[in-house]
Amino acid sequence: MSKLTDVPKRILIGRALRSDKLGETLLPKRIALPVFASDPLSSVAYAPGEVLLVLSVAGVSAYHFSPWIAVAVVVLMFTVVASYRQNVHAYPSGGGDYEVANTNLGPKAGLTVASALLVDYVLTVAVSISSGVENLGSAIPFVTEHKTLCAIVMIALLTVMNLRGVKESGKLFAIPTYIFVAGVFIMIIWGVVRGAIMGDTMKAPTADFTIHAEQGGLAGFALVFLLLRAFSSGCAALTGVEAISNGVPAFRKPKSKNAATTLALMGGLAVTMFCGIIGLAMATDVKMAETPAKDLLHNGVPVGSGYTQNPVISQVAAAVFGDGTFFFVVLAAATALVLFLAANTAYNGFPLLGSILAQDRYLPRQLHTRGDRLAFSNGIVLLAGAAIVLVYIYGADSTRLIQLYIVGVFVSFTLSQVGMVRHWNRHLRTEKDAAKRRRMHRSRAINAFGATLTGLVLVVVLLTKFSHGAWVAVLGMVIFYVTMTAIRRHYDRVAEEIAAEDAPGDEAVRPSRVHSVVLVSKVHKPTLRALSYAKLMRSGTLEAVSVDVDPAETKALKTEWERRNIDVPLKVLASPYREITRPIIDYVKSLRRESPRDAVSVYIPEYVVGHWYEHLLHNQSALRLKGRLLFTPGVMVTSVPWQLDSSEAAKRRARKRAEWNAPGAVRRGPVAQPKKEKAATRK
Repeated sequence: MSKLTDVPKRILIGRALRSDKLGETLLPKRIALPVFASDPLSSVAYAPGEVLLVLSVAGVSAYHFSPWIAVAVVVLMFTVVASYRQNVHAYPSGGGDYEVANTNLGPKAGLTVASALLVDYVLTVAVSISSGVENLGSAIPFVTEHKTLCAIVMIALLTVMNLRGVKESGKLFAIPTYIFVAGVFIMIIWGVVRGAIMGDTMKAPTADFTIHAEQGGLAGFALVFLLLRAFSSGCAALTGVEAISNGVPAFRKPKSKNAATTLALMGGLAVTMFCGIIGLAMATDVKMAETPAKDLLHNGVPVGSGYTQNPVISQVAAAVFGDGTFFFVVLAAATALVLFLAANTAYNGFPLLGSILAQDRYLPRQLHTRGDRLAFSNGIVLLAGAAIVLVYIYGADSTRLIQLYIVGVFVSFTLSQVGMVRHWNRHLRTEKDAAKRRRMHRSRAINAFGATLTGLVLVVVLLTKFSHGAWVAVLGMVIFYVTMTAIRRHYDRVAEEIAAEDAPGDEAVRPSRVHSVVLVSKVHKPTLRALSYAKLMRSGTLEAVSVDVDPAETKALKTEWERRNIDVPLKVLASPYREITRPIIDYVKSLRRESPRDAVSVYIPEYVVGHWYEHLLHNQSALRLKGRLLFTPGVMVTSVPWQLDSSEAAKRRARKRAEWNAPGAVRRGPVAQPKKEKAATRK
């Protein structure tokens, strides 16, 4: 890495960490909660609003169903949390839903879960960032006017923070997450005190508005369908629950116990905040509409396109604390910030899952590589790129994006819980201890109930959201599935082809002879070095080959060859169309046809320059030749470099860079010598 790029890299992501420092990046529970649970905790900022938006289709009269929908979401949340507590104890290696499904239901089910999770992680970033921009826009008009740009900038900043490492980013995220949680609880408690004890009348900014019902007087199946659709939107509060089971290896020991405790704490906090906001929204008479410009009425007149509909949590905070008060501003800022940071759940889940899939040869191996800060940098960058594309296409509109949401979550929930049921069935067949069998029966019952409930919710989500945009998420899952299957097929085919057999094959048989060919354009130092090196190899046959693209230059080459009395025969290949690569390839292939058991070794003299722009001054014929010869069986290509003066200068510059340390590249003070190195030094 050059000095020019090393400075900004070290400033942005910090000094590189040694591989043996990986244990120092593990998370305690207080940091793991904001890192892995910021998504479900922050979803209470938009999930209640999504419920009211759907119910508004039938008018304000449908709002009285919202508490029952909240109860259904709470039951589902507790079921999922209880189910995943079984997962983290049974599969602490970090594969999460993918490992459970792959182990118990087979590779196809595992790949389906992986596809669903990858899509959902991308959507988590897009939805969280877009929702955060909308919350921030309620206080800063500039953000609303440039939603897409602000969302992309926030994704870029979040990417840099995660490239600095899980533990360091977790410390940055902990403070705003805890401020948000504390702010919501203070709002709920103060709202209850004002309403139930002090008897104050709290009114949201939209309390005096009315809603034009697009489909008034719904009953029967139509009403049931509307309620199911509202319930499926409220299930956004469950997104990110699976991230803790995927991230168990990032916890400090005892990993499974700490992960299960964090999961339970997250579920309790999310449920309390969700129900509290729904309750206060009803008490303060909040109004929401899917198309506020024409369906939200003030004094019987539509509010118009100039009206900005603030999120439910902002309206409730204005009613409880007062619009513009200190607590209102703090909660609004914390809400916007925690929504931005909620995407961090995906930034931890996507790279880790990508690493596991790469290890299983379903994704490129580069995703299994850790970066300078021991994070899976390639996965982080890939996630950011996909989220930016999605935000740009949908204009950072959280209402449109959230329609794509949840499908992937409940696909993974359902298959994972079915897999856990089979896991317990398998262990019950061999377990004899009565106490352990009772625990297994209890765990199986929890997972079976979870599989049934999440399966029903998946059907509801597909029925109610498919035509509203969920088909895009399904299409994304199919694309991921097909792509990963093709990648695995490629890796398997390559592994099969290059596997060494027990009995020696053709690859182990020595060639009868080696026919060496030195490519020549002129008689100069690089050519003479290549000839000397080729002679050293003691080939069966050695010849120099040149291509006649300019008769005058070819004649000068022959004359100089004879004058120097070079003891290697020179063969000139005709090229009526002035090509260089094709005549050489054809000649090498003819040698292979004449003597299939002979190996052909091609030596290519090359200049080594020291500046990038000097490469532009050469025609790169050697590079093209090597690329073509790679596809010719039985041909070995050897580059014989000749270092020009500029390359020697570049080498000196590189030596100086090696002795120079960028800011933050090393710690101040003496560096402790590893124990092994100390022992070696004493010896």
